[in-house]
Amino acid sequence: MSGNPKSPNENRQLVIVFGLLVALIVAGSALLFLSRPEPVTITINPPLPSVTPLPTNTPGPLQIYVTGAVAQPGIVIALPAGSRVEDAIAAAGGALGTANLEAVNLAALLRDGDQIHVPEQDAAPAVLATTSGGELVPINSASLEEIDTLPGIGPALAQRIIDYREANGAFTSLEDLDEVDGIGPELLSQLADMITFD
Repeated sequence: MSGNPKSPNENRQLVIVFGLLVALIVAGSALLFLSRPEPVTITINPPLPSVTPLPTNTPGPLQIYVTGAVAQPGIVIALPAGSRVEDAIAAAGGALGTANLEAVNLAALLRDGDQIHVPEQDAAPAVLATTSGGELVPINSASLEEIDTLPGIGPALAQRIIDYREANGAFTSLEDLDEVDGIGPELLSQLADMITFD
């Protein structure tokens, strides 16, 4: 004889229990799946650029000191912004017949406070005495050896100064000299009282 047959009531209870277990498993899985947090998209807006007011002042006249082989040497003239060396020489009465205009870059733009010196044709490179007893080095006509005597400048930098001068014309200010690779603000401040743009 076989074992105890189960009554239909017991079978029904097993089916119900089994069905409830399956339903609980399905419901639990669905709950876990649906309750996962959704990814949150974070949008970072770049900061707004700061507003810098544009300069509204118009540049005033440039004050230029003109010396050398011109009709009225040693005067300070006022020229409009955008003027060139040629304009400064004309405002000083023009160049004399003995002026060496090839030594001056007539097309160079002027800056406020520039000094323009027009040398004579047969003049030797000017070396002016300073108040400290030393000599100013004429950066636009000095040789490599003369430029090399300046503090902070060795033969390589002296050659770069000469190369820049030959490629771009005469220096008219310290700002022009600052364009040479290897010269920075500290060296410029050392050189300011030791060179001339004659």
